[in-house]
Amino acid sequence: MNLPPYRLALKGITKSFPGVLANDAVDLALQAGEIHALLGENGAGKSTLVKILYGVLQADAGEILWHGSPVEIGSPAAARKLGIAMVFQHFSLFETLTVAENVWLGIDKTEPLAVVAGKVRETSERYGLPLDPNRHVHELSVGERQRIEIVRCLLQNPELLVMDEPTSVLTPQEADRLFETLRRLAAEGMTILYISHKLDEIRALCGKATILRGGKRVAEAVPAEESSRSLARLMIGQDFAEAERKPDEGRIGAKRLTVGGLTIASTSPFGTPLDKVSFEIRGGEILGMAGVAGNGQAELISALIGEEKVPVGMLALDGTDIGDKGPAERRSLGLAVVPEERQGRSAVPELTLAENALLTGHQRFSLVRHGLVQAADAARRAGEIISRFAVKANGPQAEARGLSGGNLQKFIIGREIGQAPGVFVASAPTWGVDAGAAAAIHQAIIDLAATGAAVLIISQDLDELMVMSDRICAICAGRVSPAIDRAEATTERIGLMMGGSFTVAGEAA
Repeated sequence: MNLPPYRLALKGITKSFPGVLANDAVDLALQAGEIHALLGENGAGKSTLVKILYGVLQADAGEILWHGSPVEIGSPAAARKLGIAMVFQHFSLFETLTVAENVWLGIDKTEPLAVVAGKVRETSERYGLPLDPNRHVHELSVGERQRIEIVRCLLQNPELLVMDEPTSVLTPQEADRLFETLRRLAAEGMTILYISHKLDEIRALCGKATILRGGKRVAEAVPAEESSRSLARLMIGQDFAEAERKPDEGRIGAKRLTVGGLTIASTSPFGTPLDKVSFEIRGGEILGMAGVAGNGQAELISALIGEEKVPVGMLALDGTDIGDKGPAERRSLGLAVVPEERQGRSAVPELTLAENALLTGHQRFSLVRHGLVQAADAARRAGEIISRFAVKANGPQAEARGLSGGNLQKFIIGREIGQAPGVFVASAPTWGVDAGAAAAIHQAIIDLAATGAAVLIISQDLDELMVMSDRICAICAGRVSPAIDRAEATTERIGLMMGGSFTVAGEAA
């Protein structure tokens, strides 16, 4: 008996939305035991394709073959029944429940909770993903939370595992352990479809790659035979300029942002309080802050932006204490902040891009005069951002929720940089953004620093920090390490700092 050559085959998958052809007759074939990358720039159609594969969306045309036979995947439950599992970029966990309870909620609940807890422990140990099934989720690191999602999938005995940006929340050491697990699963016959913008890890991990561009399948490659730059070129369809730093001589100026002994509680019951956080940034300087999500970054951003006021003497901008000032006052003094959460904090999904440009730019660009919104000026301003940062959108009147995550991020970054702030703070500025767009954002931030602005970049992407930063520090459990010069920084050293391996001045070693 001849077995079908592919475990999964997508043939001619087409999906359109109003004004957008997201997938245009896409073919994709996956074999047993392979780790296959799905690559493409923002808006290329990757998310739409895997949502169709997992039953979240239905294709307008085309067919799905599973073990050579046509199937209809009408829902995620139908996908799981076939043997398809997916680990999403954003976790779906209840923080007040235990590991075992979270897993139990996501699988067939015919088995007693105690039995599921035993399977969690056994499976996690077998695949090098250690978990205590009795611990509550709010006690776990982000890396441990990702293990819950993976173990929950493995307990369903899937034949195909889809992973969306799985290392975006991991330290380099945690990412290496994840790769070992994925290689082991593939060796046992599992098929893994892997989505990531980190091209170096694609080259190290994946045997094949399918590249989408503009909704179409444009190429297939063997990542190990390509460079990161050549893969990016296939994704974008043209070459792109990498970000460049100019010599440091004469560029670094006076202190512009000073944080001294910042100690605040978290407003979230599962947040991370800040403990004596201290650092300073000078004009023309970029300070990179590495850290796994959930270690106090959100609390730091809230304190800097003015959502949380702090005691006198802990925050100063250009020598002016700003601890008791609100967000609008801080913006008027020259502060611009981009939080990590795009939808809801950086942009309002239901509003147009012109309206979103108005939200933070009305002071700098006089978009409100005599109490009246200058709609034409706001639209013109949004159009300038769209043009400068190559945002894929149907003009200034497009709603923010209609943009892909990467394109919305480009718009938000452009909106803030365009205001020429004296101090610019960005959390995960290129998260989910393709290589070409990331390079453009990096260059725009570097150019802003060259004008004399002080820049703080908070990121889990060490490559990003190495490219941009003059100095690099790390945040772990609400504490911030001393900064080291970029020339002294290595991935291993920064990874250890992200894990808490550092001593703050005045503390016992």
